[in-house]
Amino acid sequence: MDRIWNINNVIMENNNWTKQELVAYILLYVANSDLDETKKEREYIMSRVDLKTYYHIKDEFENDNDFQSITKIVDAVKHENLYNNNLDSLFADIKLMAFADGEMTVMERAFYNNLKKILS
Repeated sequence: MDRIWNINNVIMENNNWTKQELVAYILLYVANSDLDETKKEREYIMSRVDLKTYYHIKDEFENDNDFQSITKIVDAVKHENLYNNNLDSLFADIKLMAFADGEMTVMERAFYNNLKKILS
């Protein structure tokens, strides 16, 4: 999985994700932000989304670099009105994901704080 920022290779399409797909993508990003998706993190994601959605979104996530991932997340949250300007449940999910394996790593905390700044 290549997670290197490369602005020259960014090809963005209009994602028409469902709320469940967006949640899956964000939780996968958080789980992988410290480069180690644990069994407990995977179990938490699967408790929030169905198996088909998990594997569909995981395939997409693994083909995206960091820039694409952040752009997709921000665009989907801001433009799809899936959270109707109420991001509390989104950030609650992110925190629960980050603590799924017992602690919020530095990278998970950084992602949480940066996303909160971008979306607020």
